[in-house]
This record gives sequence, C-alpha cells and structure tokens, in this order.
Amino acid sequence: MLMNLELPGDDHPIRQQIRTWLKDHENYTNEDLALGGWVAPHWPKPWGHDLSPIDQLVAEDEMKRQGIRKPSNQIGIGWAGPTIMTAGTTEQKDRYLFKLLSAEEIWCQLFSEPDAGSDLASLRTSAVLDGDYFIINGQKIWTSFGHVANFGILLARTNNNVPKHQGISYFICPMDTPGITVTPIIDMSGNHSFNQVFFDNVAIPKENLVGELNNGWSLAKVTLQNERVSLSTGGALWGLGPTAEDLIDLIKMAYLSGSSSVRSALLRDRIAKVYIEGQILKWLTLRQVTSAIKGAQPGPESSVRKAIGDEHGQTLFELAKDLSGTLGMLADAGPIKNADKVESFTAGWHYGYAFSRALTIGGGTSEVQRNIIAERFFNLPKEPDLSK
Repeated sequence: MLMNLELPGDDHPIRQQIRTWLKDHENYTNEDLALGGWVAPHWPKPWGHDLSPIDQLVAEDEMKRQGIRKPSNQIGIGWAGPTIMTAGTTEQKDRYLFKLLSAEEIWCQLFSEPDAGSDLASLRTSAVLDGDYFIINGQKIWTSFGHVANFGILLARTNNNVPKHQGISYFICPMDTPGITVTPIIDMSGNHSFNQVFFDNVAIPKENLVGELNNGWSLAKVTLQNERVSLSTGGALWGLGPTAEDLIDLIKMAYLSGSSSVRSALLRDRIAKVYIEGQILKWLTLRQVTSAIKGAQPGPESSVRKAIGDEHGQTLFELAKDLSGTLGMLADAGPIKNADKVESFTAGWHYGYAFSRALTIGGGTSEVQRNIIAERFFNLPKEPDLSK
C-alpha cells in the first residue's frame, strides 16, 4: 500500500491565512510574528493558532515558501515556553511567553552540572527559601547561550531529605541577578556557545518558582522531552545546517571540481547509506507527527530519533570531508569552501564537522537515550544505581 506524503496544496485554509496575514504585514517584525501566532502556530491561543500537527506542517511549509524568517530563540521557544505553558502561573505566562516568542528575551538552560550530566537528578545546586527569595548556590555547565541570555530555566535542590528525584524545584532565573558569573567554554570549532555558570548567594524571587515546590523533576521531564524532539529535527546539526539532500549538491560540486574521491565504489556505498539514513529519519518524524495527532505527548520515540539522528549527523559531516579529499582540510579551497559563509551558529560543512562530536553528548548522551529506549519500549530492568 502506498502512502501519500504530499502536503495539502494552495487551497489549504492555513496557506491562505498566512498569505493574507503577510499582505497586511509586508514589513513584519519578530514581534508581529509572535503576536500573530506564527512563531509557534501549534501553541494554544493567544500565543499560537492551536494547529493540528498536519496543519503545523502546512504552516511551516508555507512560511518557508514565503521566505518568512522566524525569531531565533531555540531554548526559549522549544523548551522553556512549553514548560511554562504546562505549569506556569497566569502571571508567568503573561510576562514571559510573548517576549520569548519574539526573541526579545533570550533564554538558556541551567540543568547540567560537573557531577550531574547524564544523571541529572544528582544535581547539587541548592535553593534555600529565605523570606520572599530563594537563595541559590552552586554551578552549572554546558549552558548554551548563557552569555547572551536574559533568563534561564534552572533546576535546583530544595530538599535534601527525600529521594533525589523528589527534592528538586524548577525556577525562572534572571541572568542579570547579582551573584551570577558566566565564563565561556570554547568548543573545538572555535566558537563560543557553551558556558559555565556560577551561583554565589543569588536571590531569586519566590514567584519565579514554576509549578510546585520539590516537584521540579516532573517539569524537567517535560523540558527534556521537548528538548529531544527539538534536537532531533531539521538538519543534521540539531535542526540546523546541512541535510542528506544537501550532501548530493556537495557531491556534484566535488565531481565538477575533478575530485577522484567520488569515483570510489566504497565512497558511493557510504553516500547511499547516509542518504537512506536521512530518509529513515524523515519517516520517524512522520511517526512522531502521527503520535501527536493522536494526542500523545513527546515520549521515548524522541529518544529513538535523537539516538539515530546524532550518529547520522556525525557520519554525514565525516563523509562531506572525505568527499573533498585533501582540500577538505582547507576552509578557503575545494567544494566546501563557501559553505561556512553563514550566520553565527548555523552550520556549514567545516563548522559542522568540528561541532558534530558534541551531537551524541548534548541533550542526553546516546547511551542515556538507549537506556530510555530499553526501559520504556522493551520494559528491561533499570540500570543499577551504583551510587547506593
């Protein structure tokens, strides 16, 4: 049986709605997009249009056709926003959601610690209630965009006398609060997107607590599920940069440049396998869409796609370099020479090759994803807790 994977055509109401909106907003701003509900059209009103997954795909396709560029605020829109919608107060939703959608306020994630990465529930950063404030002390690491963020979603321990998953709370942390120190981590690509963040008696208002006290782990799971969906979509570099289809264009350039590498039977086999992986990932995305249509929240299937997609990204960039032969070592020559003339943190081939080492670590290591798959799909025993 054949499945029709074509999206609805020009007469679809969502396409018409976007075109009408664009006529009325020819010189639109990020704020216009946010107020119009087109940054995250699947969100409920007033922040979105409460679109079904299929209508969301149509909206995304139409905005791409029309050249509409959305605000860039990955952590705010992809992770903080859905969690605040799930458990935030009315005041928190009114204060933060529109401004994160418009990227007027940039967000970061303050979860991982030097001794609490894969085992996030072992975090030690503390939050002690003192009058109208929680006093935060501790350290976070691998904080993407922490040096430019206005706010962070913060996990901190508020009770040491209960099992570790039960004593964690979830906070909105203003990054300009006195006592916060952000220091850069330069990755092997030469870019600065990661940071260490230190908290020294940082006072956060108690109204910045999201959800119930000591119930932050349940909200962390909401964030992490959305994070894994976000990090497993789009291009091969966590939703950014080249795809397997783009690799075909690179092959053509390599062939036209006279590279002998494209004539290798072994390399052609690798090309075919990478392209097939890309198609499999598209089908997995459609399975996630089907699940969403049925009303399911992101679950272990996001771990499946992330585990496959991260390794696919690494293989893709390695193959791109190999296709370029010795010229692949140079940024100013060969078939990938112009690929990095792009905006900051959008990946060309050179940058992607260096950054792709992080794919199987960030957002939950591939080993952690496989544990989730084993436990939640196949009901296998949990990994033993060696700390006890």
